[in-house]
Amino acid sequence: MVEVRVTTRDGVESVVEGEEGLSLMEVIRDNGYDELLALCGGCCSCATCHVHVDPEFMDALPPMSDDEDDLLDSSDHRNERSRLSCQIPVTAALAGLRVQIAPED
Repeated sequence: MVEVRVTTRDGVESVVEGEEGLSLMEVIRDNGYDELLALCGGCCSCATCHVHVDPEFMDALPPMSDDEDDLLDSSDHRNERSRLSCQIPVTAALAGLRVQIAPED
């Protein structure tokens, strides 16, 4: 299991554990964070699983696809740390990852 620190939109941080091989979106959703809507179920087609990743972990993430980049362009809350959590596979290399759920568009 991989520990991830998730901060809600209200600023409450919690530590959750996720199984390697799941997406970050699945880990967050499965730990009861209803504010992460993930309406498309992880198909990279809705951007409702938008998170802001701690700068320390940005280089450990896989490169952003063109589809992810296009979807994030539709968000008013996109910044240099924006990613779709459905596009981040949970691996041991991400142990301690810190993310904040982005504001809803």
